[in-house]
Amino acid sequence: MTDVPVEGAAAAARAPAFEGLTPAEEEELRTELAKVEEEIGTLRQVLAAKERHCGELKRKLGLTPFDGLKQNLSKSWHDVQVSTAYMKTSETLGEWNEKVTRSDLYRSASSTLEDWNEKLTQSEAYKKTQETLSQAGQKTSAALSNVGSAISRKFGDMRNSATFKSFEDRVGTIKSRVVGSRENSTDGLHSPTGVGDKPPQDNAPF
Repeated sequence: MTDVPVEGAAAAARAPAFEGLTPAEEEELRTELAKVEEEIGTLRQVLAAKERHCGELKRKLGLTPFDGLKQNLSKSWHDVQVSTAYMKTSETLGEWNEKVTRSDLYRSASSTLEDWNEKLTQSEAYKKTQETLSQAGQKTSAALSNVGSAISRKFGDMRNSATFKSFEDRVGTIKSRVVGSRENSTDGLHSPTGVGDKPPQDNAPF
């Protein structure tokens, strides 16, 4: 295998020059291209650093990614609204709406619907249905009121019954016994046997 010279390899790696370019012009363009690519790389690094700094500021301000998305959507919608295409479309739709509402067909259909609505509301079937629904609502309210009154009356009768009063008396008796036993045990603690009412002497030195 023959070794390829370095200069020959570099020349082979280069793309063929555009026809009509001199070697000097080609070299100048390649130098400018390398410079532009280097500037692009530098700008990408700067952009990445700016994005990191922006993320840190948003984190310190408590802004979430959802807030940024909402802000971007709001800005995009504003841009759409002020765009020429949107304004032209809105204007066209407004003209169409005006033409439709002023057309004889639209007016005739609107008048027909109004006539149908008037005939429906004045019909006997509609009035009867409305009256039936109103009566059903009144009956339901009266039934619920009667149920509440019956429950209150039943509870009052139960409290006045002999069984409920006997139960209250038993609860009161048990409560009195419990309170009395607690008082006796408390008195026993304060006045132990063999001590009496004589206060204890304090033998501690001053």
